[in-house]
Amino acid sequence: MTRNRILILTGIFVLAIAVFAVSTMMDTEPQAPGSVRVLLAADVEWQALNPLRGDKSPKAGTLWGDRGKPVPCGFLVKFIDGFSSPPHIHPVTYRGVVISGMVHNDVPEAKEVWLPSGTFWTQPAGKVHITSAWGTENVAYIEIEKGPYLVHPAKDAFATTETPVKMEPAAMTWADAADGAKIAKLPGNPQDQKLRRALVKLPLGFKGALRSNGATLHVAVIQGRPEHHVPDHTKATPLDAGSYFGSEGAVTHRVSCEEGKCLLYVRTMGSFEVTGEG
Repeated sequence: MTRNRILILTGIFVLAIAVFAVSTMMDTEPQAPGSVRVLLAADVEWQALNPLRGDKSPKAGTLWGDRGKPVPCGFLVKFIDGFSSPPHIHPVTYRGVVISGMVHNDVPEAKEVWLPSGTFWTQPAGKVHITSAWGTENVAYIEIEKGPYLVHPAKDAFATTETPVKMEPAAMTWADAADGAKIAKLPGNPQDQKLRRALVKLPLGFKGALRSNGATLHVAVIQGRPEHHVPDHTKATPLDAGSYFGSEGAVTHRVSCEEGKCLLYVRTMGSFEVTGEG
C-alpha cells in the first residue's frame, strides 16, 4: 500500500470518528430550550373567526395548535363592542376564559348575564346559543379538543349529554400554593384523566416557577403582566394579557408578577406545580 493511500484512509477514518463524536454529542447533550415557545399578545396574527360573516365576524388569533385541523387548539377571540351573534351551534365543544370586557353566552331566550374577566365557561357541541360582548376591548381565550372549529346554523342542532358550565373567579375553590399563589382546578375531560386545566393566581411580587411534569404545557395570560424566564436564559420577557407560553416534556418555567395580580390559565397533559423562589 502506498504512503498516499495510507494517508487518505487515515484521513477518512479520522473524519468518520469526528462525525460520530459530533452526532453522539448532539444526541446526548441537554438540548437548548427549543421545546419552549413564547408568543406575545402584540405578535398574535388575527383572522376572521367565521369568514362567511365578513366584517361582522369576530377576529381570531391562534396561540397553539390549528383550529382548522382535527387536533387540539387554543386561540384568542376578539369581539367589537355590542357584538351579538345569531343563534348557532358548533360541532365541537369549546371552553373559554374571559380576558377583557364582558361576554354573554347562553341560549337565545336567556336573559343577558355578563361574564367578567377570569370567568371560565363551556359551550357543549350541538347546542344552540348566542354570544354577545360588551366593552371597549373584548377578548376571550377559547380551547377545543379536536378541530376544525366551525359555525353551523341553529337548524343543525343535535343532542348530547353535556351541560354548559359557568364559573366566575369569586365562586371557584382556590387551593394555596407556594408564596401566596393559588390554584383553582377546572372541570376536566372524562375521556382523558391526564389532561388537567386550572387557573393560577400569582400575587404582586411573586417570584417562583411553574413546573410541568407531563408531556405538554400550554399557558395563556388572562390578567396582569407576569414576566417569563425561558430556561437557560437570564433575560425576562414581560407578558401582557393574551400572551402565551408553552413547552413539551418536563420543563421548569420561572415566572414573576411585578405588576398587579397575575392570572394564568394552565392546561397540561400530566401534573404541574407552582413553587416559590426559595
